[in-house]
Amino acid sequence: MLYYLIGWEVISLLSKIAEETKGMLVSTVKGADDVLSTLRGSVKNQIIGTLKDVSDVATASLDSVKGVVEGAVVSAGDLGTTGVEVAKAAVDAAIAGVSEVGGNVLKAISFAAGGAVSGAAQTGGNVGSVAVSAVEGAVNAAGKVGVSTADAAREAAIGAIKAADAVGSEAGSSVRKALLSAASLPKDVIEAAVKGSQK
Repeated sequence: MLYYLIGWEVISLLSKIAEETKGMLVSTVKGADDVLSTLRGSVKNQIIGTLKDVSDVATASLDSVKGVVEGAVVSAGDLGTTGVEVAKAAVDAAIAGVSEVGGNVLKAISFAAGGAVSGAAQTGGNVGSVAVSAVEGAVNAAGKVGVSTADAAREAAIGAIKAADAVGSEAGSSVRKALLSAASLPKDVIEAAVKGSQK
């Protein structure tokens, strides 16, 4: 089980989840009339299926959320859309799925946003724009599942920043700048998240 895996085994499992998600999305979504709506449904079902397979929807099992969203963003080019569009839709759908199975939505938000940024980094996408889109998706989803939009924005920003920092200092700087300059995001919440990430 995911809980007991450590180090490279967790990374290997998350990579496998991301790759499986990409393959599933390309076969299911490619050519659909409404790619993003189909993607939302597919990502949500993938999250629900993955988390229902785990007997305890604890925070540890939410690592799989990162892998699913990462795989969705990596698949964007194959689906004929952009990582920015996919990030928003995938984060929104992942949060809906976690909420449906009774998981920790705030933790899932952080993992989902981190997965979006990791996926963008893998494909050479604009990590800053994808981070903003992921936070927007989290805020949108939060309103639908009864979670504070400010809390959602904070957790998504923190998850995006952590993932960007794991890629490298340039990615971390790009994500911070993009989040701080996004007019669509709550400035005070984002400033606090960015400031907290520099401790």
